[in-house]
Amino acid sequence: MSIRYPAGFIRIGYDPLKVPDAPTIGTATAGDTQASVAFTAPSNVGGSAISSYTAVSTPSGISASGASSPITVTGLTNGTAYTFAVWALNTYGPGPYSAASGSVTPAEARGVFGGGNFPNNTVIDFVVITTTGNATTFGSLATAAGALAACASSTRGIFAGGNGTNVIQYITISNAGNAVDFGDLTAARGGLGGASSNIRGVFGGGTGASNVIDYITIASVGNATDFGDLTVGRYNANAACASPTRAVFAGGVNSSNVDLNVIDYVTIATTGNAVDFGDLLNAGYGLTGCASSTRGIFSGTASQSLGNLNTIQYITIASAGNATDFGDMLAGTNGGNFASTSSQTRGVLAGASSTNIIQYVTIASAGNATDFGDLTVARGELAGCSNAHGGLQ
Repeated sequence: MSIRYPAGFIRIGYDPLKVPDAPTIGTATAGDTQASVAFTAPSNVGGSAISSYTAVSTPSGISASGASSPITVTGLTNGTAYTFAVWALNTYGPGPYSAASGSVTPAEARGVFGGGNFPNNTVIDFVVITTTGNATTFGSLATAAGALAACASSTRGIFAGGNGTNVIQYITISNAGNAVDFGDLTAARGGLGGASSNIRGVFGGGTGASNVIDYITIASVGNATDFGDLTVGRYNANAACASPTRAVFAGGVNSSNVDLNVIDYVTIATTGNAVDFGDLLNAGYGLTGCASSTRGIFSGTASQSLGNLNTIQYITIASAGNATDFGDMLAGTNGGNFASTSSQTRGVLAGASSTNIIQYVTIASAGNATDFGDLTVARGELAGCSNAHGGLQ
């Protein structure tokens, strides 16, 4: 691309010898009618400091500006493939465009819920996270599973494990259809937790291998690889969530059948053992986790000492510390065995034993859950993921 002046730019004072060099393009990540464009600032900023960067789409020339990476370009058309280039501006004018990013295709923000307890444990449903309404049938799991875990990239959903199985299977979230075999976990187990960046999925805990953490590269089918160990062995649907860089595991039951309030974390890109993060409000199991890029939400608790709780609690993922009260789930949805998924702004909770209720919260604003709609089939011990979380950058 050649240099183009931005709208409203005044040519007086333009000096091509003092404009910034081109930024180095990074990864573009698609969302719902938008994309996040990452880049690295040029080392040569020209004759003055860079005041802004602009990302421009091909096709359509849709642009957005910001002071640093990444820049979110909105107003894109779902289902259309785009590339992006970025240029920098200082007081002497706009610099040249970067190279083009890889192609990405925006898609509606879908939350997908798969598996569950007998007899409905092959069902996959989906919802559009930005709206409300009943779930729609997506397809079926390739291998029946309850008490399984899920995670996702911006394009692919992963379901792993479940009672008595080590199977990993995947779906393409934007295209309804049945799941396909991906590979195997390092050990068969259920009641594990799953979380991911846009590149790597991690699975922690579970019956029979309760302190084990595995990982996969979401875009590449194959067996899981050992990542490290949790700080304490845990099983029985321990919850997990993630920011783009950090995965967090919370709650569960230890090998002595004692409820846990422990929260651990790992850095997703770096293998190694988990580190203590803090504590939940109450020890318990059957929780479910979801997140924005900054805040993790844990919902529902089954406690052997306190009974079934409808508590929602939250953490700031980048800052270790104890969980804080967020609000309550809908009346009649106490206890555990829910699934949840999220976009950058909304967390969606679904199911639990003998219920088909879907509810949601606004992740940035503490408060009680609101009714969303119903699953196609009532079931618990299911798992959820979304293309809108996997793409958080």
